[in-house]
Amino acid sequence: MRRKTTGLLVNYFYFLMSLLIAAVVVYGFSQQLDTRFLHPRHPKPFLLSIHAVIFSAWVLFYIVQSFLVRTHNVRIHRSAGWFGVALGVAIPIIGTITAVTMRRFDLHDPELARRAPLLRTALLDLTSFTLPFVLTIYWRSKPEFHRRLMLMASCALTAAAFVRFPAAFHPWPWYYVGVDLLILLGVVRDLAVNRRVHPVYVVGLPTLIVAQFTVMDSILHFWP
Repeated sequence: MRRKTTGLLVNYFYFLMSLLIAAVVVYGFSQQLDTRFLHPRHPKPFLLSIHAVIFSAWVLFYIVQSFLVRTHNVRIHRSAGWFGVALGVAIPIIGTITAVTMRRFDLHDPELARRAPLLRTALLDLTSFTLPFVLTIYWRSKPEFHRRLMLMASCALTAAAFVRFPAAFHPWPWYYVGVDLLILLGVVRDLAVNRRVHPVYVVGLPTLIVAQFTVMDSILHFWP
């Protein structure tokens, strides 16, 4: 039984994680689909739509890349990787511009203007994606590093979905717990398969948690 479970984790873990990440994103954003996107109280800048398309494209890209590895289409996986590089470069650029633009947009609404600290969470999310993404390129020839860094980068983007989950899922503003739990599944997989935790998680996860705690603590001091 243990051998069967280990085989499942070895062969299907990253592909299943890509589907789980997609499910989190779809569920999170569906909570505000009507009020925030389809029928917003104030028309949103078009840039937000571009941001949403690029964000969604990365999630789909991660699913496809995980599927290609699972089906042993490594050559196609590597060729498609250059599209991922372009997409990954666009995410922090468009994301930062969108975060600043939306902050200026929110200032026109007294209620939304209270969300000042949320700009720093957007920048944290982009940084949490960008750093592991850059390392995935640097270590693209080292699969054990590459796949874990891709997972961390993709998990980092789910923060925008987790914050939209119903309040029953997490106490405000600790929605980053959802992101960390996704990455923690990678730690559990390592322990089950390799009996040790890979250095990517040993260094990356605690660093991410410290950064998240710092930002969330600043929000708690700001929020009435």
